[in-house]
Amino acid sequence: MESHLWTSIEEQTKSIDLPQNDAVLPDPILFPTSPARPSSASVPIPWAMSSPPRTNQQPFVYHCIASLHRPEGNILSIAMTKEFIYVGSESGRIQSWKLPECPGVGFIKASSGQVGAMFACGRMVFSSHGDYRVRIWEVKMGNKRLKPKKISTLPPKRSLFVVRNGRRQLQQHSDHISCLAYNDSDKLLYTGSWDSTVKAWNISENRCVDSFVAHEGHVNAIVINQEDGCVFTCSSDTSVKIWRRVYGESSHILTMILKFQLSPVNALALSLPSSSKPCNFLYSGYSDGHINFWEKESSSSRYNHGGLLQGHHFAVLCLVTVKDLILSGSEDTAIRIWKREERGNGYVHWCISVIEGHHGPVRCLAAGMEMDNMGNMLVCSASLDQSFKVWRVKLFPPPAMNRSEMNVEQLRKEIGGCEMNNPVLSPSWVEKRKLQFDDYYVSKNNNNNPF
Repeated sequence: MESHLWTSIEEQTKSIDLPQNDAVLPDPILFPTSPARPSSASVPIPWAMSSPPRTNQQPFVYHCIASLHRPEGNILSIAMTKEFIYVGSESGRIQSWKLPECPGVGFIKASSGQVGAMFACGRMVFSSHGDYRVRIWEVKMGNKRLKPKKISTLPPKRSLFVVRNGRRQLQQHSDHISCLAYNDSDKLLYTGSWDSTVKAWNISENRCVDSFVAHEGHVNAIVINQEDGCVFTCSSDTSVKIWRRVYGESSHILTMILKFQLSPVNALALSLPSSSKPCNFLYSGYSDGHINFWEKESSSSRYNHGGLLQGHHFAVLCLVTVKDLILSGSEDTAIRIWKREERGNGYVHWCISVIEGHHGPVRCLAAGMEMDNMGNMLVCSASLDQSFKVWRVKLFPPPAMNRSEMNVEQLRKEIGGCEMNNPVLSPSWVEKRKLQFDDYYVSKNNNNNPF
């Protein structure tokens, strides 16, 4: 029984000084012509900065329907299906809850170290572990409890090595597996690692069918376009890359490099077209707090830079898309919800809500529409304050306004004079950041010392 780990929102707000309003919005985005912001490493006291101003309009309301604290370690990964949410932590255990009200239905236990990344598809759950390998699970329900079954481990111990071109090569990653993505039509699992490589696995044959050096730094995120099989990767080397599988083969070729600013890229999200809006959008989150978006040309596979979204104070750590909404989690403890709107021949983005409640950096996000046909969205978030929360966001129609006739100056006047609020960070995280900045300045001074 782990019911004692659940806490009510009332109990949390009694012990922590948080804003008491449960609806916040909206901020305009940073337009493409806006000035760049310094990276978080150049800001001496990040926990003292103020949040962007807000207006009194409240078309989007949210509330937390479940909250869990994991005292045994940080939550490192989450995965979401229509029925369940899976949460992986440093303990190596994958907890599971049934959506939407989140009763606990059991857990998956693997004695292979921390669960660094997860991906769920139907009844299949993919998880990466501390031994640099991946487990594939089949999950079923019986007597209101989860019944997991391990299908395979990639790579199997008996085939850690493979012979390619007359050479014996290690199939396994040599460092932490940071991200997973799954091509459902081709049954290919992609793994990205801090060893700078991406591997493609045929899950039917339990073997690695391709391995390539994707970046010069850590591979931080992978997303796949399920329509054409394109693979998108991002890295701390400041680049986003697009890969395409060679027709009829397993090898992959680099087709495009997206590079707009010199800041590590931590997160990716892909917004696929609908029948009414055929445009593809790629979103990338950076360590300086920016979110870049890229629009795919309708006549080709080329992605053009569309602009920047600004609102977070520090690094964007996770991104997820739901229809024309983009959700971002940041080191500044906030979750922002952005809405994409068509204007003339182009698109603009608006920050329509800011979810506050975590007391440390928001590391993981998952989201989807609730299956009650009420238009509500469920958002699952995990933070380095060792907490996991489930939010219900009521997607009311936005207030009537003709945004197409507004210019930037009018928008700034619209949000002017509003109350400013400071983000609340846990004391342990503040102390950790202080030590990081002390080390940074000591290192900088030593490098500048001629003696």
